[in-house]
Amino acid sequence: MPRPFSDDDLDAAAALLAERHASHRTAEPLLPADVDFRAEVEALWRRPGASGAISEGGFLLGAPREDRIWGPNVWVELAGHAVEQAEAARDLYELAAQRWVDEGNTRHYVVVPATDAQLVDAWFRLGFGQQHAFGIREVPEQTGFPEGTREAEPADVDALVALGPLVADHQALAPVFGPGRRKEEDDDDSLRGEILEGLLSDDVADVVAVRDGRIVGYFYVAPAEHSGMHAGLARPPGAAYLAWAATAPQVRSSGVGVALTGAAFAWARSRRHDVMVTDWRVTNLLSSRFWPARGFRTTFLRLYRSIP
Repeated sequence: MPRPFSDDDLDAAAALLAERHASHRTAEPLLPADVDFRAEVEALWRRPGASGAISEGGFLLGAPREDRIWGPNVWVELAGHAVEQAEAARDLYELAAQRWVDEGNTRHYVVVPATDAQLVDAWFRLGFGQQHAFGIREVPEQTGFPEGTREAEPADVDALVALGPLVADHQALAPVFGPGRRKEEDDDDSLRGEILEGLLSDDVADVVAVRDGRIVGYFYVAPAEHSGMHAGLARPPGAAYLAWAATAPQVRSSGVGVALTGAAFAWARSRRHDVMVTDWRVTNLLSSRFWPARGFRTTFLRLYRSIP
């Protein structure tokens, strides 16, 4: 039977997590092989407000995030749970979630290996649904940017500022119903400074598509170390991170996005990245169709439940 998680359970949880990840890597070998599982579990356990449950066949840890955009929340992160049998996740959640709700944290997020259909189903039968997907693929052998694309320059900053709110605005609509623009996305000066910082960095790139002399889309690419989401079990060594992507509405379905993806691959290959990761909202109909069509395989799913 499950009981509350304690310091004494870190080694057992790490062993369970190592088994889960080994199985996951059988399905997706690009995931990292060298992971300090105990450190990953302990980092979650030491977060403020962390709590959870453990049994002979599994463990579950969750902690709130301070960013209240997520509501009164608890997150079960990448390394936050592992079970020998999928059904055990339901018993662990029963014990852990009662405390979370008693503490007023009624929005629950859990990141689950997408390749474990039985585990995903167990969470579905707890009232969770898909919200976000992590993707991964090999960087193809591509030299040179596709025609009509190039790396952005500081002189392009105003055009990029104009495109900057596109993703937030699109995801504020049905069927995503996201939170809309962040404060800095609604402030041209703040957004300009953020974009210009990237344009002046040798470590990252904005790749742009130009049609009739006008920038109509851009992708932001960086080493995966720039991502807080693609960390630990989801960060292959030396991976590139396709962090942001948008095209102007009038050029969608015209091949601009495909060309920009090729430019992102070309930039990554020039920096000796062999793997690329990205992520998308599954309720964003454009991105949830576009990225799998570009060869990205789903590695993790973020599931979500709101109570009531």
